[in-house]
Amino acid sequence: MKGSTSYEVILRYVPDKLRQLMRTVTQKCQEELMEVRLRSKGPVYYVFADRIMFLKANGGLSAVYDSDSYRVVASEVNDCIDRLCHYSLHSCRKQLSVGFFVIENGIRAGISGVYSSSEPSVLVEFCSVNFRISRSVFGCADKLFSQVSDKNVLICGGVNSGKTTILRDLCRLTGSFYKTALIDERNEIACVSGGEPQHNVGIMTDIIADRSRHDGIISAVRTLSPDVIICDEIASVDDSEAVISGLGCGVRFIVTAHGENMKEIRRRKAISMLLESGFIDRIVFLCGASYPGEIREIVRADHDF
Repeated sequence: MKGSTSYEVILRYVPDKLRQLMRTVTQKCQEELMEVRLRSKGPVYYVFADRIMFLKANGGLSAVYDSDSYRVVASEVNDCIDRLCHYSLHSCRKQLSVGFFVIENGIRAGISGVYSSSEPSVLVEFCSVNFRISRSVFGCADKLFSQVSDKNVLICGGVNSGKTTILRDLCRLTGSFYKTALIDERNEIACVSGGEPQHNVGIMTDIIADRSRHDGIISAVRTLSPDVIICDEIASVDDSEAVISGLGCGVRFIVTAHGENMKEIRRRKAISMLLESGFIDRIVFLCGASYPGEIREIVRADHDF
């Protein structure tokens, strides 16, 4: 349903009894929420930027998990899985193999449990469900785009530094002016669901989701004739080789990598290879988890190190 809040979307995927209790959570908490987690024989807990709260058995939230807290039973976790699969586990073997679903509003529903011994291995017993809310921050990449729109860019940051958030907005801006291909290996940037991106990633952006970065980049260069390719988390030599191959074909790249400073990223073989290629023009370092999405510095890539 178009126009639903992310919290309303989550409520559709939980059992009726639990849904009624979850409706007692204040509007302010719903708006600030980052994650809702359900654990079999454990709590329903709400993750915010600065705290964790537990759903109470009579409604509302508490800062402590005690005898007044709501306790999830196994059938309720299974009910969530049935709803995520639209009551057809067989048709969702891919999601049950990778351990997550992407649903409306770009929400990622991660699941844990026991995998089958058969191949391909899929989850067959379920322990928990984690609904993680995905948000676009329009304008967070405006300043960066004005400085690097015609350059090959490597964006670096640590865990929870906002790499995906700033990359999503940079993709929106880039895809508004250039033919852009987004390689979204884990479907975290566009969050495609039902064939539709749940986030605005640009009117001229073609999306390749749920495919490896290497294969997605090669496919995009061959078939989509992009001006720019955008992808998240360059991590392997295969990834870097594909990027260098695309750069050699005249495609510009905007990519991210894990690392908080030059020393860290140079220690990683894949990133070192990318820098040594001489194609990268600018390296952007983010501030970190305390200031997600904020830029600490933009430096010229050293092509001679």
